[in-house]
Amino acid sequence: MKNPDSWEILETNTLFKNAFIEVFQERVIPPGEDRVRDWTVVRRKKGVAISPVTEQGNFVLIHQARIPIRKVLWEFPAGQIDVSFEPEMDTIRKAALRELTEETGYSLAAGGELVYLGHYYSSQGYSDEMPHLFLARPVKPTGLGHQPDDSESIVECREFSFGELSTMIADSVIQDANTLALFARLSAKKLLP
Repeated sequence: MKNPDSWEILETNTLFKNAFIEVFQERVIPPGEDRVRDWTVVRRKKGVAISPVTEQGNFVLIHQARIPIRKVLWEFPAGQIDVSFEPEMDTIRKAALRELTEETGYSLAAGGELVYLGHYYSSQGYSDEMPHLFLARPVKPTGLGHQPDDSESIVECREFSFGELSTMIADSVIQDANTLALFARLSAKKLLP
């Protein structure tokens, strides 16, 4: 069978599937090639990553334990969109606002804006994972603190100045793809304070 982008998909076999990911072994012929490629592919629900910025221009980051790499990292809040593998933009935006509040204990201030910054592929060599990026400004504390999902291990949440965040990125303190991608996108769009 051929798909609209000229990828010829010869065979797809499910290796593993749960509510969060699907792992397939595929035999494909990429556009412009004659050679059959055997590839293990991880499909994941779409995600969101949010850069919360306070009225004072500080960035809100969470300090989260990441089990696969055995590290606790400073990062922007992020999460999966649970309802579908192909969500509508309204659902994506609602997920961004939900993750912001759950993970940080902050929400958009009255008159605030949630700016869509596009998406990117975080691990395109083996996965179709595609986080949607947002800028939330200004944000303010809800007074309830962060209330993460039971599956998350968020140690703390803090505000950082632009200078502090820049130094953390330069010194490899920030190591996750979402935060680095958001910082790059904000910089390219000239949205940094």
